[in-house]
Amino acid sequence: MCGKRENVKIIMKVVCQNRKAYHDYLIEETVESGVALLGTEVKSLREGKANLKDSYVLIKEREAFLLNCHISPYSHGNILNHDPLRTRKLLMHREEIDRLSGKAATKGYTLIPLKIYFKDSYAKVEIGVAKGKRLYEKREKIKEREAKRAIERVMKSR
Repeated sequence: MCGKRENVKIIMKVVCQNRKAYHDYLIEETVESGVALLGTEVKSLREGKANLKDSYVLIKEREAFLLNCHISPYSHGNILNHDPLRTRKLLMHREEIDRLSGKAATKGYTLIPLKIYFKDSYAKVEIGVAKGKRLYEKREKIKEREAKRAIERVMKSR
């Protein structure tokens, strides 16, 4: 049975999510990517100490980078601990990077990290191709949600 993966169990542990991105942007597509990390960054991620707020993906010279992602210094680290806001390289195929850069070049679109998680033992980032929402679109979404909750309350009380 060489080459077959029958009873493989994939374990995913979400470290952090960018919930604000779902409020501020309309996510049209998601892509999974690996991240080049230092040892202390991986240990800090395993402790759950990361923040994706205000972070974004930049494609430069056919390479993808994760900017403004805050991974706290490792609690048991020494003087060789990492810089919390350093630029991290994303590990993707060239064709995928080219396809994403074409979509990001379209007016109004941007690449935003949605969550960081461990898949088996590898740290992964879920990237979303996103288009910014207008203020009135956000308000409409909130009104819809509140109306839906009110209807559910009335139905439940009957």
